[in-house]
Amino acid sequence: MAQKGDQLDQETFSCSICLEVLKDPVAIPCGHSYCMNCIKSYWDEGEKKLPSCPQCRETFTTKPALVKNTMLAALVEQLKKTGLQAAPADHCYAGPEDVACDVCSGRKLKAIKSCLVCLASYCEKHLRPHHDSSTFKKHKLVDPSKNLQDNICPRHGEVMKMFCRTDQKCICYLCPVDEHKGHDTVSAAAERTERQREMEVSRQQIQQEIQVREKDVKLLQQEVEAINQSADETVEDSEEIFTELISLLQKRSSDVKQQIRSQQETEVRRVGELEEKLQQEITDLKRRDAEMKQLSDTEDHNQFLHSCPSLSPFRPLTHSSSISIRPLRYFQDVTAAVSEVRGQLQDILRDMWTNVSLAVTEVDVLLSEPEPEPEPTSRAGFLKYSCEITLDPNTVNTKLLLSEENRKVTLMKEHQSYSSHPDRFTRMFQVLSRESLTGRHYWEVEKTAGEVDVAVSYKNISRSGGWKESGFGYNDKSWSLYCYSDSYEFFHNNITTSISGPQSSRIGVYLNHRAGVLSFYSVSGTMTLLHRVQTSFTQPLHAGVWVYSEFSPGESRRTSQTLMDGGTFL
Repeated sequence: MAQKGDQLDQETFSCSICLEVLKDPVAIPCGHSYCMNCIKSYWDEGEKKLPSCPQCRETFTTKPALVKNTMLAALVEQLKKTGLQAAPADHCYAGPEDVACDVCSGRKLKAIKSCLVCLASYCEKHLRPHHDSSTFKKHKLVDPSKNLQDNICPRHGEVMKMFCRTDQKCICYLCPVDEHKGHDTVSAAAERTERQREMEVSRQQIQQEIQVREKDVKLLQQEVEAINQSADETVEDSEEIFTELISLLQKRSSDVKQQIRSQQETEVRRVGELEEKLQQEITDLKRRDAEMKQLSDTEDHNQFLHSCPSLSPFRPLTHSSSISIRPLRYFQDVTAAVSEVRGQLQDILRDMWTNVSLAVTEVDVLLSEPEPEPEPTSRAGFLKYSCEITLDPNTVNTKLLLSEENRKVTLMKEHQSYSSHPDRFTRMFQVLSRESLTGRHYWEVEKTAGEVDVAVSYKNISRSGGWKESGFGYNDKSWSLYCYSDSYEFFHNNITTSISGPQSSRIGVYLNHRAGVLSFYSVSGTMTLLHRVQTSFTQPLHAGVWVYSEFSPGESRRTSQTLMDGGTFL
């Protein structure tokens, strides 16, 4: 009878809305029964629609009168006393992804625990003996598991309660007799305890790492906020500065235009006044000429002689010869002057823009140093960073001749005709590249004869001082490899380093500006490292050459040389 009661309970005495045993059951016209409050709430929620049955969907023109079904209510109460329980809701049944109760028959309920001793899973109802009976008190209950059979030894069919440390696997109590004989075995619980202890240590370390990283994340978030704020402020400041520059240029343009128009008006007025005066003189002269012609045409000699004295003798105007036609430039000189200003501004912007770009690209908020970039190991690897170097005519000493599109420099006996420029080296026979170098670059210099300095330098190196001020390698603004005919020396900040290496007419230079690496190589059949510098560059660099000869200023670093080609950038 109890079993039938359970079946009736499941099929009949549960409300399909709340899925619980009926409370104050009511039957609606279609014959289905519900808790009175459940069906009222259901219809109230659909107030604007016709009332309907939640199960069969039959609709009614008006809400049916709900009257408690006293017979059904009495039956539910009676069955409750005999052990009737609420019908399990659908979500209590085991789905494809759930662990099902191994005891339930028919549609299985979800398991709430698995027993590692029984190797079975139980729903709440079938788990009660494990809680109520002392027989099961020593059983180990865990969260529902689908892998309980993994705890059975495939060889002996026994529960695996031991662990073999030799083979690092779980075993049953029979395994040490044959397959794991002589192995280091312990109980699974003991191994668990040991590994749990190790795991706790690891967890503590992990938690410490998490704290460190969370702190770093917070710092990075603060950095992002600072970066964004700084970038916004800098953009605003830059726009304001450039607006001021544009406004200044516009004002200067307006001033020049106003001066030109004012001078134009003055000159046109002056010429107009002179023209008006000349026109008046022409009128007077024409009148005098007409009077003379009229008198000249008189046939009466007495009348002619009588009137002639009244005409004063003609005297040429003294200023008439001061007006002459000559080639004039008018305002072309103004155009030339404005063009010169434009050229100077372009030079300034080209030279200074690199510093602005470098300042932007050198923004670095990393909390740790980046991994150093590997240096190439072959010439092919270096050539991936090759750059075209052109020499700057504004920096070249007047004894140096530039050719081959400013890629070759030759030392001459006579001064060359270069225009005056503040960037020009006046004492040292040196020249810098037009390009400013940041990032990774590689270039080669071909030496034809004599002694040559292959160098890199900051732009702000002195151009007119002595060796220590403007000579490559004699100050903290430049680094140079001095190439003798039979050896090398490296110079920086007036410190000399002797270098031995194979002689070659071609020198390779590798620069990693960010990493602070500068390397010089002898390039022939193979590449041989001559010298490597590790430092911190604070400005963009320029490639440079210093050429020596018997008429170089001062003495050569070792010996005097004759007229020669300094070098060619390849």
